[in-house]
Amino acid sequence: MIRFSNLMNSIRKSNMIPKDVRDRYQKLKTTINRYRVAYHVYDKEEISQAALDSLKHELAEIENKYPAIIAPDSPSQRVAGKPLPQFKKVRHKVPQWSFNDAFTPVEAREFDSRVKRFLKPSFGAVHPTYVCELKIDGLKVVFDYEKGLLKTAATRGDGIVGEDVTHNIRTIESVPLSLARPIDIVVEGEVWMSSTNLKKLNALRQAQGEASFANPRNVAAGSIRQLDPKIAASRKLDVFIYDVAQTSEKFPSTQAEELEYMRKLGFKVNPHPVFARNIEEAIGYWEKWKAKGRHQEYWIDGVVIKVNEKKYEEALGYTGKAPRFAIAFKFPAEQVTTTLEDIVMQVGRTGVITPVAHLKPVSVAGTIVSRATLHNEDEIKRLDVRIGDTVVLQKAGDVIPDIVSVVTKLRPRGAKPYKWPTRVPECGGDGRIERIPGEAAWRCVNKNSFAVIRRRFHNFAGKHALDIEGLGKERVDMLLEKGLVQHYDEIFTLTEGDVLNLEGFAEVSAKKLIAAVQKARHVELARLLVGLSIPQVGEETAVLLAKKFRTIDALAKASLEELEEIEGIGPVVAQEIVGWFALKRHQKLVENLKKVLTISNEMARSHLAIQPLAGKTFVLTGSLESMSRDEAKEKIRALGGDISSSVSKKTDYVVAGGEAGSKLAKANKLEINVLNEKEFLDLL
Repeated sequence: MIRFSNLMNSIRKSNMIPKDVRDRYQKLKTTINRYRVAYHVYDKEEISQAALDSLKHELAEIENKYPAIIAPDSPSQRVAGKPLPQFKKVRHKVPQWSFNDAFTPVEAREFDSRVKRFLKPSFGAVHPTYVCELKIDGLKVVFDYEKGLLKTAATRGDGIVGEDVTHNIRTIESVPLSLARPIDIVVEGEVWMSSTNLKKLNALRQAQGEASFANPRNVAAGSIRQLDPKIAASRKLDVFIYDVAQTSEKFPSTQAEELEYMRKLGFKVNPHPVFARNIEEAIGYWEKWKAKGRHQEYWIDGVVIKVNEKKYEEALGYTGKAPRFAIAFKFPAEQVTTTLEDIVMQVGRTGVITPVAHLKPVSVAGTIVSRATLHNEDEIKRLDVRIGDTVVLQKAGDVIPDIVSVVTKLRPRGAKPYKWPTRVPECGGDGRIERIPGEAAWRCVNKNSFAVIRRRFHNFAGKHALDIEGLGKERVDMLLEKGLVQHYDEIFTLTEGDVLNLEGFAEVSAKKLIAAVQKARHVELARLLVGLSIPQVGEETAVLLAKKFRTIDALAKASLEELEEIEGIGPVVAQEIVGWFALKRHQKLVENLKKVLTISNEMARSHLAIQPLAGKTFVLTGSLESMSRDEAKEKIRALGGDISSSVSKKTDYVVAGGEAGSKLAKANKLEINVLNEKEFLDLL
């Protein structure tokens, strides 16, 4: 009865998982397993390890959120592939595990919290220390010594049974064939090839007309799994031993002592482990090696953080596939997977059209990015990339990362091939585009399109509109030229990683710009209207409109008659406003901006209140010493006054600062009240 109840509970929980999540999970599981078999069993890297890690991380996030979804054949429930049939099988004396991964400092701290929570019932509030070791990107091998002599060396295989590669391992000079003492011991290590030896090997292969190896890890794996030991011997491989799985002697009491224990027995241990008093020191070690890890002779893809105290390790034990006392803290991937949400046509300085992928934001090479270039129409056809696809994203120093491939196994049903447009509204006029003869590129027929777009963006980000600090004309031009933005709302979806490698940007300046962009999300309606570049709508007209209509939706629905009733707005201005809001592309622009902005309207509130300057019209001329002209305008408006750019009989006051010009002369001629700076301040 209890088992039946548990079964029913499991069924109920699984039914609570959304269908799209279940579908995505099944596709991820099948795809990852196929890539893992190719990689671990046949040494074929069909997708980069960084991209595969990204898929596994997505799968793990789904399993963490929906534990009931975890399938017995999930990649999270196994270690590696089955051994090849042509190798002799070796059953491991100690089951072989793989580490769970962390990708960010937050996830490393979560690991630390889990360790402490698990230990608390047995040890109370403990503060474990850690040993940090470099995670070598090579091939794991298990070494079995009996009475101090090497008996067998085997690959990890499926964690229970591996492949006997002793004949090749014996050719590696750094592997001891006998130890300092005649003991029985099982140790684990990583076989690797140096970057220098890889270059020499590839030069030789090229001279012989053979294909080059892609990376040292592939060479190490391929060399160890050769039937002829002469091949392995010629490759000059190396090894680092990092763990004692079993020993006939007393086990060391800490991980730091274990490393020293292995050194004294004659094993080659990596020279760079450190003792960390807490997780923050461990994260600091990761930060240090993240910057210089790529410059070593051996490839490093992260840091392994292990609980130092063996009594804690024993208490923590293992999950189904990994130790609870250790974690692989991976370096930021240069390749990741993410979802393509849209393809936007970018108009360049010369009118050339570049397709830009808008992506689900993802961390690549240490920064969050949401844009990637697709180059041209031919590249889209070559990739066969479609909206909704899972794509492999690569960042290798370029401003905008590249999409290098599509994971077609994860393609959503009904995804259609991308249809190249014949018109792009941003080109202006009728939006027509044409293919440049003899090239893959397309361009706007209207050659002045980029200049128009640029001027409008300058205005939108400028001082009198959204006033985005740090986003001056040069930076706006860079964003446009590199395809990072094409519409105003896209400014507010930029991430630090999108702008980090633009000329003149560093980490601090990128953070400042994105912070300024986020601050500009809160905007006054009048400023937004100025930023939209509606013909004939400047500062003063925008203020009049904000006071009258209160919201941008109300303004969008305004009729010619309603607009012409406003003092200061004539039939020409009214026609321009109605015509602008009538265009569908402008309606879409406003709707998109409403999604990313918080639009307030102090003008409407102050207009409704009883204000001392209500109904009074001011004209400013010359320069003031105590404030800028813009600050003076804001103070007048805050008290209910209106601003005009020209002097007329309807003007109540002219504020004259230093070097006042023709407006002062006209005010005197019309006998209008003229205030100097002191009188103006007294009035305020």
